[in-house]
Amino acid sequence: MITSGELRKGIIIELDGQLYQVLDYHHIKMGRGSAQIRIKLRDINAGHTFDRSFQASEKFPRARLDYRNMQYLYNDGDLYHFMDEENYEQTPIGAGQLGNVLNYLKEGMSVQVSSYKDEIIEVELPITLELEVAETGPAFKGDTASAGTKPAVMETGITIQVPMFINTGDIIKVDTRSGTYIERAS
Repeated sequence: MITSGELRKGIIIELDGQLYQVLDYHHIKMGRGSAQIRIKLRDINAGHTFDRSFQASEKFPRARLDYRNMQYLYNDGDLYHFMDEENYEQTPIGAGQLGNVLNYLKEGMSVQVSSYKDEIIEVELPITLELEVAETGPAFKGDTASAGTKPAVMETGITIQVPMFINTGDIIKVDTRSGTYIERAS
């Protein structure tokens, strides 16, 4: 059980048989020693968010998630197949569950998969990835990192803004949380 003082962003709790991720948390002091907490929650299965208030003395059951490292193998229509790196079992995951992860998936890459009671909850990418620039405009002499940006299509299909000196075929590091250029890989 988690007390209201132990709640943090990112923690997954179970309410009424459903899993919710805490997105935001506020402790509200009331008069005469009472207090409430207001929590912004995201339904793990449905994806919608909502606010809910509780008494500060209330306790919440913590959802115990299992984390496994898995390797992305291939996709077959809307199913994306992953292999557990410990026991080599293959697990298909639907495109709807992957969401933004689809923009960065490359065959052979390792990801962390969290599950609850054998149901996949989330696929987590590494914070940075090295991707090849599949298509972008030409670079010209004198282009520098501070001269502006241009759109570039990566090998996975996502388009990000890169500095003017980046060429087609360059390998760059990308922040998967924000989809931004970090640096040219060496």
